[in-house]
Amino acid sequence: MYNVVEFKSGPELIQEYTPLVRRIAHHLMARLPSHVVLDDLIQAGMMGLLEAASRYDAGKGASFETYAGIRIRGAIIDEVRRGDWTPRSVHRNARRVSEAIAQVENRTGRDASDSEVAAELGISIAEYQSLLQDSADSRLFSFDQLTETTEDTPAEQFTSAEPEPGQMLEDSGFKQALANAIGGLPERERLVLSLYYDEELNLKEIGQVLGVSESRVSQIHSQAALRLRGRLRDWC
Repeated sequence: MYNVVEFKSGPELIQEYTPLVRRIAHHLMARLPSHVVLDDLIQAGMMGLLEAASRYDAGKGASFETYAGIRIRGAIIDEVRRGDWTPRSVHRNARRVSEAIAQVENRTGRDASDSEVAAELGISIAEYQSLLQDSADSRLFSFDQLTETTEDTPAEQFTSAEPEPGQMLEDSGFKQALANAIGGLPERERLVLSLYYDEELNLKEIGQVLGVSESRVSQIHSQAALRLRGRLRDWC
């Protein structure tokens, strides 16, 4: 198997794989607040593409497109995290909501309702839903954040050596805990996550399926994330 990158000049490589950068950037853009600039994501992705071209090793078995996709996505996510726009108050409120959900569920032994969480926080339902919306609008929520077990980017994980047996057991245990936590979510939250991540529908499309507004889907999505955080707090 030949390393196809060896037979292409820099400009040729950029021209051929720029559509991949744009596709990944658009996919991630759909999960970010509206004020994030698409061109900034594409620029970060192009840097990931150039890095992929310089570091690709065909001997590792993966195609260049697969390897580049991981590098591009990792570069974009790293750029988003470096430019964190989220006020500390939003992070703090997200933790409060997650803790309140966990406290209610530990006390009752069942899924916490909106009204119960709001009462635990000492706020109204409207204020609680506003907190959920702030959390949803402020950050890139994905299962990458829940399943990361190292500080490495996805690209670094791809090229790293075999993990230690203890780390493999820890990762396996976390993935099982995550699967169990997702399976235990309320039905509507599970459905929203499934439509968003498995079917790759956007919030507007999910709203049409459920017969609710796009903002309500965003709130359900955020609540699912915070509920999972509370249930996985021993791992995160």
